Amino acid sequence: MAARRRPVRRIGILTGGGDAPGLNAVIRAVTRSAHRLGWEVIGIRNGFEGLITLRGINRLDANEVSGILHRGGTILGTSNRANPFEYKVTKGGKVDLCDKSREVVRNFRRLGLSALVVIGGDGSLRIAREFAHMGLPIVGVPKTIDNDVAGTDTTFGFDTAVGTATDALDRLHSTAESHERTMVVELMGRYAGWIALHAGIAGGADVILLPEIPFALDAVCRKVRERYRKKRNFCIVVAAEGAAPVGGSFVTHGPKEAGREVRLGGIAEWLAERIHAETGRETRSLVLGHLQRGGAPSSFDRLLGTRLGAAAIRAIQRGAFGRVVCLRHPEIVEVPISRAIAHPNRVPANCDAVRAARALGIGFGDERE
Repeated sequence: MAARRRPVRRIGILTGGGDAPGLNAVIRAVTRSAHRLGWEVIGIRNGFEGLITLRGINRLDANEVSGILHRGGTILGTSNRANPFEYKVTKGGKVDLCDKSREVVRNFRRLGLSALVVIGGDGSLRIAREFAHMGLPIVGVPKTIDNDVAGTDTTFGFDTAVGTATDALDRLHSTAESHERTMVVELMGRYAGWIALHAGIAGGADVILLPEIPFALDAVCRKVRERYRKKRNFCIVVAAEGAAPVGGSFVTHGPKEAGREVRLGGIAEWLAERIHAETGRETRSLVLGHLQRGGAPSSFDRLLGTRLGAAAIRAIQRGAFGRVVCLRHPEIVEVPISRAIAHPNRVPANCDAVRAARALGIGFGDERE
């Protein structure tokens, strides 16, 4: 006879990786849904760091999650440097990577948790998968403005980031036109070009450069010249931070740090210098950066975050651990963590949005004469 599953009494929740609009909507939904079942909810601060140090552990009650639905960021804090399997420890001025995973398991049990909700992107969900393999009862909630988690149609935070980037492009049009300049705008997304593609189309960009479509500098400059030749005396180029020229490599900030992914960034400045040199047109660069992560979440992200949070509690109630709750329009479904992160969700080079943009005359830097 199968062992009877213990009743759920107390669950933990943490947010890992970069912040994204809608995190507080998930925390609120998890907390309120759990309370209605008579469960206690323990908030763990700063991602997995909190389960290593046990600092910042606090009970989430109705007051803690009241009035947070519209707030950006996360009331629990987050960290993208606290991988328990490669945890940085400084000894005698030297930094070593240590495996703290067993401490996390011990602390999970010390806190008397029945389950753990991990809200995170690809990196945090990979850590969650490893802990699931070690026997921890985990349910994941996919989060990233980059929209690069393959298990879900859309990640919360993406819609707000696109709206922020689109608003910035709208504002740039007037100053670019006034000064007859070419503006190169760098948007986030890492190795996926979803933000650049959607905001570029919605914001009326003339050129959109994506990691999925390597560009040729001469094709980009040709498009810029074409704009001026048609007496449209300004040009907007949108570049995803992971965009790269044909045969070239990503532009990065400094060397790779131990235990962290390489930091992408600088493609806008690189392009602006070369576009100016090739076309003679005054060209400026703008990096929108972390503005895309901040601010109040859109109504879409508030709703999606709420739906995912409530679904995470349903999954725990059923004992569906080792899974991620994902949007498969129009439903929320449960997907095994390994399948949800098996490969990154990247822009198909011939998807409908790309085809629509090309039909409008938007360049992607791969056009041939």
